[in-house]
This record gives sequence, structure tokens and C-alpha cells, in this order.
Amino acid sequence: MNVFKTTLLAASATIAMGGAALAQESTSPFDFSFNAGAASDYVFRGVSQTDENPQVFAGVDTTLWGVGYAGAWISNVDFNNDTDAEYDLYVGVKPTVGPFNLDLAVIYYGYINAPSGAPDQDYVEFKAAGSAPVGTGTVGAAVYYSDDFFGETGPATYVELNASAPIADKFTVSGALGYQDVDYDGDYTTWNLGVSYALNDVVGFDLRYHDTDAHDFGDIYDSRVVISVKAAF
Repeated sequence: MNVFKTTLLAASATIAMGGAALAQESTSPFDFSFNAGAASDYVFRGVSQTDENPQVFAGVDTTLWGVGYAGAWISNVDFNNDTDAEYDLYVGVKPTVGPFNLDLAVIYYGYINAPSGAPDQDYVEFKAAGSAPVGTGTVGAAVYYSDDFFGETGPATYVELNASAPIADKFTVSGALGYQDVDYDGDYTTWNLGVSYALNDVVGFDLRYHDTDAHDFGDIYDSRVVISVKAAF
């Protein structure tokens, strides 16, 4: 299990993006952006990926004719097995259909210095997500599917409902409820709630509470509060 990146400046509840770049209108076929940041913990779907230690990350994204996108992202991880880092490669499209903003993507999760002879940690996920405005806020849903999840644990599906809304100048509150289903006995429910603050057009902060219903799986599944800072340019 690993990443989903939170877009702090846009108050993503999952972290979406993790990772994936927001499509933007442009007269140029390619627009590049970069991001870097740090967090008190790297939490992916409610689970710490850094053994409850701090995270440092960076990424690069490009939009393609305002609809498509592609990018790469890297972060330190700690699985207590010599794995040093995770890198994600992704490509997708973000079309608009009526009031709905869709996001269809393929994400590859890779790991640096993963132990040899152990089950393969690398895997691919397919993403289908959508969101729509409700008042001043946004509600959304997403489904992620892998035919062979992290550690060769077989087919896995993650489903999520999320929402966000501005609460004051430069402040946004957001949250998500998700369920991770894995072929082996590792299913659990996760949720998060937090507030983001856009310091300016470049730097944003996020304070978020994460929890799961699987504390008996280990400390990395326990409840936690994470503070993050991200710069995007």
C-alpha cells in the first residue's frame, strides 16, 4: 500500500494525488508545473507509509491541450524492509460532461531498493473519478482498481466519497470516506477530515485527521493528525 498525494492548494480530501495534475485551459499543447513539500507523516488511504515518520516529496506534471495530463512523483517511504522511496508515473484525461468533472487515469507505483526475492511491491491502478459543484463546495466519488495489488496480494478495489467547501478567505475544509478491498484478508474502512490554507498562489498548508477501523492490523493503521506544506509552481 502506498500513495495518494494531497493537493494542498486545492484542498483535496485524498489525497489524491494524488497526485494527478489538474487539467487547465491553455493555448499551448503542453504546460509544465512542479511541486515539492513535506509532511509529518505520509498517509495513504489511512495507512502510514513512512512508519509514522516525516515525509519529503516532489513531482512534475504536464497538461496536454487542457484535457489530458501526465506526471511523475517521488517520496520517501519506510516499510521496514530496506525500501527507500516510492515513485509514481501517471497519465490520464479530465473531460467535463455537463456539471461533472471526470478523471480517468492509469497510475504506476514503483519502489526503489525493494527487497529482492520478496513479493513484487510495484503495481498498476486504474482510476475513474468524478466531481460536481454543490453550492460553494464540491462533492465527488472515485474508484481505483488493480488486478495485482502491492506485494502481489491479488485484485484490489478502493472506493471513496469526498467533499470540500471554502469556509473563509483562503481556508477550505474537506474530507473523505473510503473502503479498501483486497483479495487477501486485508479489507478496511478509512476516513479523513481536515482544513487547508492557501498562504499565496504557491504555498499551501494542510492539517488533517486520518483514521481506519483496522487498528488491530498494526500501529500504522491507527488514528493520526498530519500537518503538511506544499509549494506548486
